Order: sequence, then structure tokens, then C-alpha cells
Amino acid sequence: MNRLYAWKLMGSFILGCGLMHAQSITTFEAPGAGTAAGQGTLAEGITASGQAFGYYMDGSGVAHGFLRSAHGGFTTFDAPDAGAAMGQGTFAFSLNPAGVVVGYSIDPSGVMHGFERTAVGTFTIIDAPGAGTAPGQGTFGYNINATGTVAGFFFDSAMVAHAYLLPPDDTFTIFDAPGAGTSAGQGTGTASVIGLNTAATLTGPSIDSNNVLHGYVRMFDGTITSFDAPGAGTGPGQGTDPAGVNEQGTIPGFAFDANGAAHGFVRAANGTFTVINISGAGSAAGQGTFVQGINPSGAVTGYDVDASGVAHGFARSATGGIVRFDAPGAGTGPGQGTFPLTNTPSGAITGYLVDASGVAHGFVRGQ
Repeated sequence: MNRLYAWKLMGSFILGCGLMHAQSITTFEAPGAGTAAGQGTLAEGITASGQAFGYYMDGSGVAHGFLRSAHGGFTTFDAPDAGAAMGQGTFAFSLNPAGVVVGYSIDPSGVMHGFERTAVGTFTIIDAPGAGTAPGQGTFGYNINATGTVAGFFFDSAMVAHAYLLPPDDTFTIFDAPGAGTSAGQGTGTASVIGLNTAATLTGPSIDSNNVLHGYVRMFDGTITSFDAPGAGTGPGQGTDPAGVNEQGTIPGFAFDANGAAHGFVRAANGTFTVINISGAGSAAGQGTFVQGINPSGAVTGYDVDASGVAHGFARSATGGIVRFDAPGAGTGPGQGTFPLTNTPSGAITGYLVDASGVAHGFVRGQ
């Protein structure tokens, strides 16, 4: 539901594969990124043209958005209402072909506000109707598609999550997935970065009244289909977590089993599942295989967490061939390693690594 959450709980969400063949990996640091544990550069996505984007944590623990061109040039930015204290700031999560960035900021009071930033740097703040105004509440901007439609979710004053769509005409559609819970910490979220395709098909997880995760997919006409991956657990904190959707309607993601171990999956538009377990992935709680990104051909990327709690990246072709890899400088301790998140039509992959000191560094593989 939230990649920032995954960063904070590093050891719980990681994926893996076999060994990598030589392919170029470029690591990078956003200007101003901090160099202490919990700081650094977190690349969230990459466009077909090779532009990477995400956010970095500075030396004071404040977040700032960035864009990185295919040639390595950086643009950094801050949303107008972003706070400047530790844990506050600007978090960029999606970028469309027109150069519009979507994300959210945390203001000085600890409230979240979504934003759109145009290619020339103009900001529009997004506060969904019904969003709460207390610390930890507010609006998350997580996706923007090629037509300019934005998607995300918000926490209301009771800390219940509700998803929204915001097309270019600025008319909000608020919805809840069937069976979503109505207590604090429950409700309907969305996947981030690639959770919304051009046809306005949206996916994400909901959390029911028993705190179990279920996937859903919402079509342009408002039809919502809920789903559970094979082997998904039914206890609190278990279940199915979709990570995105491609133009063909194929959904990657992962599910936590009854032991809390993760198993990757790909769900075709017709509802057929392919389960993905990377060789070398651990089988204890917080370990396993985490599929994160998918391109138009159906190739996926992600990471596994091994039995020592270390993350390793992988790339899986549409026909099932798997390559496992570690970014240069990735740490080898628990909560460290390589965390790929998205992939392009040509197969370039971006994400971040966490080094032996707990510092994050962005990377691009195969650009």
C-alpha cells in the first residue's frame, strides 16, 4: 500500500532470484542526499525514455523529490506545503510521459497532501474530499497515467483508508473495495508508481475487518473485482498485495502466507495466476519473493529476501527465465541489499540498494 512504509520496515519486504550475468548497473546519488543510516536516494520508477524519479532523505531526515535524466542530470524539488522536520518533506511516486510528477508531501503538522508537479515546475495540491487533517491523516498521490488521471488514497479522521481517482477535469471519484474494513488502519489503498494504466484500470490492496489483505482491480466503468492469490494467508497482516498493472491488465504482486512468508505472483487479465518463488528466497516471516514491477511484455522485476534477511534483485522474462542480481555496494546484513521496483519496455530496471551502513543509493540496471 505504501513504498515509504516498505522502506521503514526494510527487513519485512524483499525479493530474490538466482545469480546474475554481467549487465551494466549504474548507481547514483541525488544532490543533497544524506549519508547516514535511513538517509540517501530512493529511486521509485523509470520511464520508457530512461528518466528515473523518486525522493531522497537529506542529512536531517527530510524528504525531497527528484528527477534524473537518462544522461544523469538531476532536478530536485519540494512541494509548497512540505515540512522541513525529520520525517516530513516531499515524496515523488509517479511520472507520466508529459513530465507530470505525482506524489505527496508531509506538512509541518504531520498531515499528508497529494500533489501534481508539471514539467515546468508548477504545483497543484491534491486534498481528497473527506481526508483527515490530523497528524498521520491526509491524501497520498501515488499514480498518474498518460491521460493525466491521478490515483491514490487518503486516511479520513478515523484513520480509515479510501481510494480515489482524479481525472483532468478535477472531479473526484471516491470508492471502497468490497469487504474493506472500517476501523483504523483498515480500508482501501492503491498500488504506487504503476498502479493505474492508460485505460484507468486501477489496482491495489484492501484491508478487511480482520486486518487481512485482499487484492482488487477497478475498471474504468467502476466495476471492482476482488481477488486472493493462491496460498495467501487469512490471518492479520497476511493476504494479497498487488504492486501494479500494465497496459494489458496484468497485475504483479505478492502474497503473505500463513507463516508470513511472501510469494510473488502475476495475475493475468482473465484472472489466471502464475506464482513466482525465487530460488534462494527465505521461507520465514518477512522473507520470500516480492514481485514489484511489470512492463508491457509481461516481464517482471522485484526482489527476494533470503534466510539471512538480505535482499537480492531479480528480473523474470515473460517466458519465465530468471536472472538474480546484486547492485554494486549493496550490504549483506539483514534489511540490506538490492531492491528493484520497476522496469521499462526495453528491460531497464530501477530501484535502490541499502549499503552496509544502512544508506540508500539509487540504481539503474541495463540502461
